[in-house]
Amino acid sequence: MRLLSLCLLGLFVVGCQTGIPEDALALKPDSLERRQLESRRFAGGKEGDILAACSGVGQDMGFTIDESETKLGVLVASKTREASDAGSRFAMALLLGANAANSMDKSQKIRLCIIVKPVVGKEGQEWVVRATFQRMVWNSYGQLTRLEGLSEPDLYQQFFEKLSKSVFLEAQKI
Repeated sequence: MRLLSLCLLGLFVVGCQTGIPEDALALKPDSLERRQLESRRFAGGKEGDILAACSGVGQDMGFTIDESETKLGVLVASKTREASDAGSRFAMALLLGANAANSMDKSQKIRLCIIVKPVVGKEGQEWVVRATFQRMVWNSYGQLTRLEGLSEPDLYQQFFEKLSKSVFLEAQKI
């Protein structure tokens, strides 16, 4: 129901535009690299097993499952952490005054979005898993100050290494 509401809201917002930007359908230069960083193929198994493995890896990394729609192959998880340490707040207070330190970044939420889709591969049924990490940061006034995608290769490599092991264990029912 939420998904349908979001789609309708998106259509409404798009319908309010007066024209289509010229570069609306243009791919960014780094889109292929980013897709390669965020995606891996896994052979065999069932979609439910792949999603269960993704869920387990996310939880092992400290994420809490927020939403899961197995029929669509979608999983969303998040974890909340402090955005800055006390030392940097103190330094900002000295440099910029008390008000600047009070409005500094306070908390952050890291979101993990996973999409699993079937593809036909050389060995029969395969699954493409695409994972994206985003970071949302709020200041001490509760205002969203930053929303960014995380593109550190080590983060994705760590996730997919753990997922590969988990998929193997799921397939073996271990």
